[in-house]
Amino acid sequence: MKVAVIGGYGPSLINFRGSMLRAMKSAGHEVYGIAPQDSPDVPEKLAAMGVKYIPAPIRRTGMNPVRDAATVYSLFRILREIKPDAVLSYTIKPVIYGSLAAKMAGIPSIFSMITGLGYAFGETSGKRALLFQLVKNMYRCGLAMNNGVMFQNPDDRNLFIKLGIIKKNKPTFITNGSGVDLNHFCTMPVKHDAPVFLCISRLLKEKGVREFAHASIHLKKKYPQAQFRLVGPHDPGPDSISEQVIEKWKSGGVECVGPVDDVRDELENCSVYVLPSYREGTPRSVLEAMSTGRAIVTTDTPGCRETVVDGSNGFLVPVKNVPALETAMEKFITTPELIRTMGGKSCDLAAEKYDVNKVNSTIMKAMGL
Repeated sequence: MKVAVIGGYGPSLINFRGSMLRAMKSAGHEVYGIAPQDSPDVPEKLAAMGVKYIPAPIRRTGMNPVRDAATVYSLFRILREIKPDAVLSYTIKPVIYGSLAAKMAGIPSIFSMITGLGYAFGETSGKRALLFQLVKNMYRCGLAMNNGVMFQNPDDRNLFIKLGIIKKNKPTFITNGSGVDLNHFCTMPVKHDAPVFLCISRLLKEKGVREFAHASIHLKKKYPQAQFRLVGPHDPGPDSISEQVIEKWKSGGVECVGPVDDVRDELENCSVYVLPSYREGTPRSVLEAMSTGRAIVTTDTPGCRETVVDGSNGFLVPVKNVPALETAMEKFITTPELIRTMGGKSCDLAAEKYDVNKVNSTIMKAMGL
């Protein structure tokens, strides 16, 4: 079969969908990767996998009707030319516009993967109510064209049904996130006696980085030997953290180190992984930390709660609750043996539930590949 995968960011075809594309290719399918030309090395890396790359003008942010109509038409022309048997789109714009384009092009098998709900679903009242309604209706229109919809957690699927975005009889599948490569993120022993708390995230409010920073600053005053590292890029946009705030965090003892090329070095040097996000599809960084054998502190919210058995491989805390987050993190300082015992449980859970080979098998079976 001929399969086209549409993404909203070129490097994500490598970093997030690479193993899936390789699995499709290994199964004998002709595979195309369609995404913006964000990075010059994407075509070469896809070619090395045997995947054909086609650039497409998809803007990740903004809602300009003229540009978005041009995106739909461009995708339509691409799909009409290559004539795939199946299309899989992920992230909001490819899901909506890719589904519409695929239907227009007469593609027989159309699927989408909901990898998270994003900024528009963060608040459904007040100033963002109009954006929420717009995105909800656009999702409804796009997903109506789909033969099936994949979700990374059951909460998101239930919400889409409750909001009327998809009908109850629409075929849906739970993929348990994007999975994690257990060989690439292999188990690594904890190096340090003094605990090192790590959060890897884009510096956005809804990722919970403010809560991580505030809890870390409080704990640093009580336990100066502990380290608190925040790794990730400054992300411009309405939900971003200002540079001035980041500087204040640094002065309070939080090590804000910016983005890194390979997170494995950071995971190897940490003791506990923390992600107090407000909502996720399934947080990939948590899966990677679990696979390397790290205890987890995350929020009791859709996408995150599935990664932790509370009290076994880590702790779940309420969203936006700094005192609860601080208390959970402090347990690893006052009872350091939890670091290794819970880290071992994380590794077991990653292998059982989030092995990328199992996830890819679920996706391909859902698509009939």
